[in-house]
Amino acid sequence: MTSAMHASRLDHAPPQADWSSDPEFAVLTLTGTWTVHSLQHVPILHVPTTQTIRILSQISAFDSAAAMVLARWLRQWRAAGITVDVSQMPERERTLLELLDARLVDTVPERTRRTSLLAVIGESAVRQWDEARQFLGFLGELIWRGVPLVLTFWRIRWSVVIAEVEAAGVRALGIVGLLSFMIGMVMAYQGGATLSNYGANILIVNLVGIITLREMGPLLAAIIVAGRTGSSYTAQLGTMRITEEIDALRALGVPPFEILVFPKVIALVVTLPLLSLFADLMGLLGGAVVANYGYGVSFAVYFDRIPDVITVTTLWLGLIKAPVFAIVIALIGCMQGLRVRGSASEVGRATTVSVVQAIFMVIVIDAVFSVLYNLMGY
Repeated sequence: MTSAMHASRLDHAPPQADWSSDPEFAVLTLTGTWTVHSLQHVPILHVPTTQTIRILSQISAFDSAAAMVLARWLRQWRAAGITVDVSQMPERERTLLELLDARLVDTVPERTRRTSLLAVIGESAVRQWDEARQFLGFLGELIWRGVPLVLTFWRIRWSVVIAEVEAAGVRALGIVGLLSFMIGMVMAYQGGATLSNYGANILIVNLVGIITLREMGPLLAAIIVAGRTGSSYTAQLGTMRITEEIDALRALGVPPFEILVFPKVIALVVTLPLLSLFADLMGLLGGAVVANYGYGVSFAVYFDRIPDVITVTTLWLGLIKAPVFAIVIALIGCMQGLRVRGSASEVGRATTVSVVQAIFMVIVIDAVFSVLYNLMGY
């Protein structure tokens, strides 16, 4: 009875690792129970200053978790230039240890180098160049596939185009009209506060009319469409990428560009100029309200003066930009959606990128048009 209890205590003895000296190498003797349940009691080893270590085993229980601990010790010792001899261990333990040692992945992360400011600028420039190159490639695909569709217009899915016009245009009238009206009021307030000091309240019509028709109407409509419609394009196509619906269309021999991208581009090219014209009207109306109730310029005088200060050229200089904005917004939204890979979180990331890029490009293109108009004398 006493010997059985003694053997049971040995079977559950904590893990031990004892060093002993030898003329040629250090000997590490392992005893006790080396299992996953006793690893918290594994001693901290102080490696002797020697070039060779021999491991002996008198372990009563040994599993893969303990073998992983020993494998990591072996990796550290070899990295320090120490030779480790495990040939004296029992064959079962040695085989398991060598197997894990051969497949052990170094989990110590490499020391990260601090990236210089110049490197950060260079990486950002390369990323932006890659984005521009992909956008130009997508634009080229639009021309390559779109021109034959326009020439054979009966192949265009007009039902899809009409549905996109309703979603992008009709349903956006409320927010475009409201924001344009308030922007017209703000411009009239800010301009009138200065003009009234010189008794030139009537010039509020010039200020609000020219700025609204040439800049704010098309620009505001494009920004709203970029945030509202462009993001929906990205989310829709990105979700279709994840659910493999686009791959299914290709498998059926249906070009995704023809059925998904081109109708959206046509719908936005038709819709955005009309939204811009609506934004112009609401902006002029907002300015008229402020001019009438705030600065004594009646509605009759305000609207009678508009034809004198606003020409058809002024209107067209603003509307010409709208189709360009529409093509850029639609292409960026569709391109980012088709590039979605992986999980649903990528859809959110792509949608954010789409909105930021579309608004950025709209403002850049508007600035380019302003420079061109100045060079042309308009």
